[in-house]
Amino acid sequence: MKILIIGGSGLIGSKVVANLRQLGYEVLVGSPSTGINTMTGEGLADAVKGAQVVIDLSNSPSFEDQAVLDFFETSGRNLLAAEAAAGVRHHIALSVVGTERMLESGYFRAKMAQENLIKASRVPYTIVRSTQFFEFLAGIAQYGTVGNEIRLSPAHVQPISSDDIAAIVSDTALAQPINDTFDAAGPEKVGLAELMKRYLSALGDRRIVVTDANAAYYGAQINDQSLTPIGEARIATTGFAAWLSKSQSPQ
Repeated sequence: MKILIIGGSGLIGSKVVANLRQLGYEVLVGSPSTGINTMTGEGLADAVKGAQVVIDLSNSPSFEDQAVLDFFETSGRNLLAAEAAAGVRHHIALSVVGTERMLESGYFRAKMAQENLIKASRVPYTIVRSTQFFEFLAGIAQYGTVGNEIRLSPAHVQPISSDDIAAIVSDTALAQPINDTFDAAGPEKVGLAELMKRYLSALGDRRIVVTDANAAYYGAQINDQSLTPIGEARIATTGFAAWLSKSQSPQ
């Protein structure tokens, strides 16, 4: 079986590529560096030819509201049109838990637009909605830092490790399309500010975390339900302590 992975050189994509190749599948990595560009359409027709499954793990290079919307809409239309023409049997996309509850944020509006394009296409699909990755804690800290302080909401999050979400995406590629979404999350609910305190303490980072109920998360106000699964979800096994220990171990 041939599987095309758009964004196959990124954090999650590279792990999914390794997982599926280890199982013996023919995996093609789709990115501008390999001559496959979903924004321009370059190389798409040849890339999807003969592919039974396409996994879209791409992300916008800019988080500016209009730029991220343009990316997901243009990229999504080009990719889905190429898949429909080639007879692809399963389109898988990675989205975000709580997308429909976070539409104050330009990024989440763009992810919603991407999901809607997928649902309206003729290609059978599965949308995997993931909670935030532990690996993005550094970026969240940077986004919230002013001077020596990081202002973050106390709202609950339920982060997942990149290894765990890559395994879930890999398993989804080998299953039948469900023509629906499902949520995937880590095993622990914890306040975002509290999690950041633990993370910075473990790194010896002296920045001060200020718990602020009004602190925005990428432009949106959040509460305990914003970024955590509501109802059934696939729960991974790697908690924060285990992830941190592995991330700090010599490779």
